[in-house]
Amino acid sequence: MTTTSTTPPASAESDPITLTPRTVWIIFGALMAGMFLASLDQSILGPALPTIVGELNGVESQAWIITIYILAVAVTMPLYGKFGDLVGRRNLFLLAIAIFTIGSVGSGSAGLFTDPATEAGFWELVAWRGVQGLGGGGLMILSQAIIADIVPASERGKYMGPMGAVFGISAVAGPLLGGFFTDSAHWRWCFWINVPVGVIAFFVAWKYMTLPTRKSTAKVDWAGILFMVLGTSGLVLVTDLGGDQLAWDSPGMIAMIVGTVASIIALILVERRAAEPILPLHLFTGRVFVIATLIAFALGVAMFAAIGFIPTFLQMATGTSAAGSGLLMIPMMVGLMATSIGSGLAIAKTGRYRIYPIVGLGLTVLTVMVMTQMTGSTPVWQIMGMLLFFGAGLGLVMQVIVLAVQNAVDPREVGVATSSNNYFREIGAAIGTAWFGSLFTDRLITNLTDTVAANPEQAIASGLNPSAVTPAFVANLPEPLHQGIVDSYASALAPALWYIVPVLGLALLFSFFLPQVKLSDEAGMVARGEAVWDDGKAVPVAPGAGTDPAGGDPHGGERPGGNQPGDDDEVTLASGGPAPGRI
Repeated sequence: MTTTSTTPPASAESDPITLTPRTVWIIFGALMAGMFLASLDQSILGPALPTIVGELNGVESQAWIITIYILAVAVTMPLYGKFGDLVGRRNLFLLAIAIFTIGSVGSGSAGLFTDPATEAGFWELVAWRGVQGLGGGGLMILSQAIIADIVPASERGKYMGPMGAVFGISAVAGPLLGGFFTDSAHWRWCFWINVPVGVIAFFVAWKYMTLPTRKSTAKVDWAGILFMVLGTSGLVLVTDLGGDQLAWDSPGMIAMIVGTVASIIALILVERRAAEPILPLHLFTGRVFVIATLIAFALGVAMFAAIGFIPTFLQMATGTSAAGSGLLMIPMMVGLMATSIGSGLAIAKTGRYRIYPIVGLGLTVLTVMVMTQMTGSTPVWQIMGMLLFFGAGLGLVMQVIVLAVQNAVDPREVGVATSSNNYFREIGAAIGTAWFGSLFTDRLITNLTDTVAANPEQAIASGLNPSAVTPAFVANLPEPLHQGIVDSYASALAPALWYIVPVLGLALLFSFFLPQVKLSDEAGMVARGEAVWDDGKAVPVAPGAGTDPAGGDPHGGERPGGNQPGDDDEVTLASGGPAPGRI
């Protein structure tokens, strides 16, 4: 039987904070600076990736640049979420910015002092990308949790718009900057640009982010942390190495699979008995959390697999420069911004969110199916149209499922619930990137080898090395070798997109079972007694307010008689008292 948290709530070290509209927007601005830092890094590498892996001799292992970052983000998200609930989020947020900035310095310097004829520089970059991920996990998860602390769920929709806009702006600026640096300066600036942004974000948060700190006597769940890291790493390594660098029936792979399964089983057993578990199992008794997490996992597998390699396709298959491929990604971000802002405002006005993931995932499935037909001769305007609809679909899903999870749990657990949901999305992203990257790379290496075999004289004369192919090198190749390389990339990526269609289809199916829950009028800090509104009166909160449908117990267990999964009727939660006022 699953145990629940028995440790008393952490006590605040300072007097309650007075929340006013101005205070909320100042804190929100600090969060946006941190989110811009993390989201910029997720998009800036796309146009630069072919040049980076070509220069550092890492074409065959290029997926690791993305995979290691996602893996580091995934294993740190639950830590930031849980410790934020226990000791407060401000200092953790500052720490995350600092770690991310240091990782950016190291990533930009990778390979400067190693032999350029070896892969040493590439694996140095992979290591520093892992450091970046250790900070990036905190930036993303703490931003979402802090918003839940200061803004009621019923009002949070209007903040989803700016959050989506910041993500969209950075995601547009990222490919543009990545392309510009790669074409006009050097790809290293794709990392070094984070340094001034990180310094500014750190000082903005240091000066303006006024949040409570807490004292906690809770015993740290070291065993849970250990098995969570081992299980997560094992899942990603098995997916990335299996059938490629290690045969599925090899002793090393079998040992890795056994170790991964054992770690996951041990994690479940440990978390059942931990006083303050890193991954609280009682969350999985709530329908909203389970369904939203399944959607997040499937979306992570598909979304990051596609986004991570589309810029490479655009450069190689269409012949555009790194900057040009960045410009071609703008429609995707325009679509994402438009639907993120629009759905956020609509949710704040109507209080209903269930329809948006259904529509968004349906649109995404159809768009990816169309994208599988892309070739090296597909007109640019058609590719831009596909990306517009792809982004529009994502914008209707990403923020909405986080809002649903935060609204369905006890305010004292908003951090760990948010991080757990995001954790499974990142696990999906790590598995999806490694899996899709393996599919893409295997096809690509085979295609490139066949192309070289078909054009041996031109390949020898040009010094072509299939493991060190850059867009600039390909652009100067003679025909028919040039077209053969372009076709190799086109035929490697587009058909591989078929593999993510069923995954998105599952996410769409799950979305039909997401219950509609009445949005709470309580901000998390007010509900926990850590803040008062500007009238000086704390807003009372009834026990069980903001819990999962039909279940007043925030630690799991659902009362009979509530809405069944998929019901469109709104589930009303226990009232938390009068609304604190509009923000």
